[in-house]
Amino acid sequence: MKSLCFSPRTASLSISRQSNSPSLSSTARRRFSQSAIEQAIDAAAAIIMKWDAETSAYAGVTSLFHESKREAMQFTKSVNELQDIMHLLVSDQDSGSEKFSQAQRLMQIAMKRLQKEFYQILSTNRADLDPESVSTRSSRTSTSMSDYDDDGLPDDEIRTAGDSITELEDVSSTAMSDLKLIADCMIASGYAKECIRVYKIIRKSIIDEGIYKLGIEKLSSSQVNKMDWDVLDLKIKNWLDAEKISLRTLFKGERILCDHVFSSSDSIKESCFAEISNEGATLLFGFPELVAKAKKSPMEKMFRVLDMYTAISEDWQEIETIFAFESVSAVRLQAINSLVKLSESVLSLLTDFECTIHKDSSKAMTPGSGLHRLTMYSMDYLTLLADYGNILTDIISDWPPPAKSSLPESFFDSPVSDDSPRPAISVRIAWLILVLLCKLDCKSKHYKDVSLSYLFLANNLQHVISRVRASNLMYLLGEEWITKHEAKVRQFAANYERLAWGQVFASLPENPMASMTGGKAKECFMKFTSSFEDAYSKQCSCVVPDLKLRDEIKASIGTKVVAVYREFYDMHKSTVGEESSEKLFVRFSPEDVGNYLSELFFATVSSGSSSTSSSTSSHRHRYMRSLLRA
Repeated sequence: MKSLCFSPRTASLSISRQSNSPSLSSTARRRFSQSAIEQAIDAAAAIIMKWDAETSAYAGVTSLFHESKREAMQFTKSVNELQDIMHLLVSDQDSGSEKFSQAQRLMQIAMKRLQKEFYQILSTNRADLDPESVSTRSSRTSTSMSDYDDDGLPDDEIRTAGDSITELEDVSSTAMSDLKLIADCMIASGYAKECIRVYKIIRKSIIDEGIYKLGIEKLSSSQVNKMDWDVLDLKIKNWLDAEKISLRTLFKGERILCDHVFSSSDSIKESCFAEISNEGATLLFGFPELVAKAKKSPMEKMFRVLDMYTAISEDWQEIETIFAFESVSAVRLQAINSLVKLSESVLSLLTDFECTIHKDSSKAMTPGSGLHRLTMYSMDYLTLLADYGNILTDIISDWPPPAKSSLPESFFDSPVSDDSPRPAISVRIAWLILVLLCKLDCKSKHYKDVSLSYLFLANNLQHVISRVRASNLMYLLGEEWITKHEAKVRQFAANYERLAWGQVFASLPENPMASMTGGKAKECFMKFTSSFEDAYSKQCSCVVPDLKLRDEIKASIGTKVVAVYREFYDMHKSTVGEESSEKLFVRFSPEDVGNYLSELFFATVSSGSSSTSSSTSSHRHRYMRSLLRA
């Protein structure tokens, strides 16, 4: 239980250090006789006056705790005994005696000395008592020599490293123990205020310096809004590093030190930590809120906002532990406010992204029916979003599902129905892709050649599927979604094939081996040549960027053209007539047709123009054009 003891500065009773005795005055009365009191005061005076800087030049330039640990222990013991004597004299109503006055003067000198020692230890051990050293002390101590063995260090280097760690630990531990000893003594003697003031001044300067060195500065909302994105992005990256460092070292280390030094008083250690850390921590966790409110483009801002949300949410348990005191509740509240604002920003940015797709009004046709820039931009965005799946699940779990009224009814055969048991994030991602596909469908109608519209849709949907398969989108959308959309790609490719190459297919007889007259054979050869030249001239600039889709389309066309034409060619070439007639009516051999088809869809689109992928392809295209002019 706590006992009432005398405060020598105010000559009044105050709550002080622990005592196991229910009645200190009765036990002290038995312990001390008048002569014993005088002896105790004289003994205390001897050591206290020895370290009085005003009467001893030696004491003015020497540190008690650095010079002799044993004498420092004796000094604090004498102070505690002196406090007991003063309490006894007050209880005996002898506070006006000379003995009491002497004891009071000695106490004031002792407290002045301890205050100086406290300041010196805090100041001279800044490096050893920096928050990082304190917070990692236990982990360094637990490091075994086997950790060094793994690095293949020589034995002497291992011993040196171990000795260095031990030395650092000893200095830090000794300083912390000395500070606690002084703090306990000063608090018990009624000098808590002086002790706390010194501690707060020095330790707050260390925290403020640490925050400054980490690049955390006080900014206004207007300042953040006016920043170029490159500048703000750099500050966000810096904050992400600073948040980890400050929590794991700066504030955690200060909390450990504060709890240790002032372990004798819960109220003191709470008030000290609050005053030291409140300002810096509030500044640290206030920055994300400013970023959340800043007006920046969705692509620029979204992923930095998610990074900051992730950082705070992952460290929330540590934040609650370090800033558990009610006096630092403002820090927890600021961190919560930042999380709320960041989550609101994410929802707003997702809405902006959807609007960006809806509002894309470009009517320019992609050369070669290749990939539209909107497809590539959107899938880059969604692929990156998928990497934040768990965080997004937390953010949008209570977000109302998307309204379907803005899209054609025909598009709702995708797994985004109201009855879907999928997580909210999966539904939202599927919806955004659906919005993209709907917009691409609208853009495909700008092609005058319908076959190119279908190739455009096949290419872009295949790109969507490929990006889904190669990213975390696959886990959010599932195999069923992929299978369903792969079937759509095959349907688009089949429609392209039918419309682009249908006349070529139709130019060949259903039964190429059936006998026919020479005139009929000539007519079939001429019809095939004309339809193939026409189809090839239209399709030679088309592109299919996806290797698998390209091979599938070419294989399908080749099966329906080359194989059938080869049978017809072998069967009826001889019926055309003389060699001159053969050259006139039969312009392509089966090998020629196969070679031309093999070069299709390799064109690459760059800066709005298409170019072939090889010199061989260019040569064949020129040869085809010469045939067309013939």
